[in-house]
Amino acid sequence: MRVMVLVKATADSEQGLYPEPQLSQMMAEMGEYNAALEAAGILKMADGLKPSSAGKRVAFDGPRRMVIDGPFAETKELVAGFWLWEVKDMDEAVAWVKRCPNPMAGESMIEIRPLYEMSDLEAG
Repeated sequence: MRVMVLVKATADSEQGLYPEPQLSQMMAEMGEYNAALEAAGILKMADGLKPSSAGKRVAFDGPRRMVIDGPFAETKELVAGFWLWEVKDMDEAVAWVKRCPNPMAGESMIEIRPLYEMSDLEAG
């Protein structure tokens, strides 16, 4: 089972604020965690995202397209980083997320979403 593990943005991450020495400690802990994921054969890809102020959205309405420049409202709905994992089931994904160091300086949230597999899309 493939899952996308989403680290939700915070007001600080949207500002690009990562106070030292917390940043160095957080990066070291996350590096160890990522190494454990890799050693377990679970990690397929991981990265952080720049704040939404560096992003764009494209809104679709029939044939029309409208480009919207960041930053975007509702920080709690934005994503600051992600992992792509291959796990045996959702329970395994949850167990690994529980081992994750806090990805932000304060309160934070991680969301786990399964990816569609071809078997999910086949007509039955």
